[in-house]
Amino acid sequence: MISAKNKAIINDHRAASIQHKSLVVEQLEMIYVQKWFNIWVPRSYGGLELSLMEGFELLEELAYLDGGLGWTVTLCSGANMFAGYLDPEQAKAIFSERNVCWGGSGRVGGIADLRQGMYEISGEWQYATGAPHLTHFTLNCFIHEDGVPQLDDEQNPVVRSFFVDRDSVLIHYDWDTIGLECTASHSFSIAKLMVPVSNSFTISPAHRLSSGHLYNYPFLPFAEITLLANYAGMYRRFLDLMEKYFFEKSRSDTWADKYAKNRFKLIDRKRTYLEHEMHIVRELIAESWENVIEDFVLNEHIFEQIHLKSHAIVREIRSRVVELYPLAGIYAAQRDSELNIVFRNLFTASQHSLLNIED
Repeated sequence: MISAKNKAIINDHRAASIQHKSLVVEQLEMIYVQKWFNIWVPRSYGGLELSLMEGFELLEELAYLDGGLGWTVTLCSGANMFAGYLDPEQAKAIFSERNVCWGGSGRVGGIADLRQGMYEISGEWQYATGAPHLTHFTLNCFIHEDGVPQLDDEQNPVVRSFFVDRDSVLIHYDWDTIGLECTASHSFSIAKLMVPVSNSFTISPAHRLSSGHLYNYPFLPFAEITLLANYAGMYRRFLDLMEKYFFEKSRSDTWADKYAKNRFKLIDRKRTYLEHEMHIVRELIAESWENVIEDFVLNEHIFEQIHLKSHAIVREIRSRVVELYPLAGIYAAQRDSELNIVFRNLFTASQHSLLNIED
C-alpha cells in the first residue's frame, strides 16, 4: 500500500520532522498527493473511502515506518472522517480542497451558547494533532441557549461537536513531549466566536448524512481500532530494531555464546504473541464490517471484544517494551538512534486516554 518512493520520503525526513517538531513540507506533500488525510472521506467528496480493514492496514504500516507521521495521519484522517456528518453540499465544498486537514480535541473544553440562531463559542482545548497544518479545528462544547445550560432527557448536559476555520482559533504552541514530537499536538482556544448552526454536528450513526458504510460504524470502536494500528505498527518496528541490535552484538563470539540463543527466542515469543493477537483483531474487524455492510445489528458483542482485546494488547506492548529496552544498553539511550525514537514514540502514545491503563 506504500510505494518504495514514499517509504524513502518517510525515512529520509523522520529526523527533520523531529527537529522541527512538526511534519515538514516533503512529508505533507506526499500525504496530500496520496490523500492519506482523506482515507475515510466519501469518494463523492474526493476522498478514498477505504474499508475499515484497508485503512487499518495502511495506518499500521505508516506507524511501522514512522510513528509520528503515522499518528498524525491517524488522528487527522479520523477528524476528516467527520465529513460524513455534515450537510453533503457543505462537505463537498470543504473536502474538495486538496490540502484539507481537520483535527482537534475529543474532550469537552468549552461552551456553545445558542443566541438568535447562531452559536457563540468560547473555551480552550488540548492536543490538536497537526495543529500547524490544520485547515479546520474540531471541538466539543456544552450547549447553552441564551445562557441557560441544556440537559437531555436523562438530565445530562447536552454536548455537540463543532468545526471552525483555523483563522478563528488561537494556537498555543505548548506541545513539548519526549516522543511524537512531529505531531505538533498543540492546545488552542476560542473567545466569543459566532458560528452558524451548520458548523455543528453529532458523531453517531443515527446522525450520519453520508451513505458510506463507515458511518454506520460507531465512533468509539473505530477510534480504538485505528489507535491500535499505531501501537502495533510501532511495536513491530521496536521488535525488529531490537532483533537487529542482537544480530550486531552476535558478531562477538563471547556475547553470542552467552546471550544470543535466549535473546532471539525472546524476540520470537513477543513477535508470535503480537501476530496471534492482531490476527484475532483482524477477524473481529472483518466480521463487524461485514455485519455493517449487510445491515446486521449484531455488533455490540464484537465491539466489546475489540475494546477488551485492544486494551490487552496495548498493556502487553507497554510491559514488553519495558522488559526489552534495557537489553539494548546505552545504544538505546542515544536520542538519535531509531530504537530510542520508537521507544519515545510508544511511551508518548501510551499516555493517550483511549487505550491507557484502566482501573
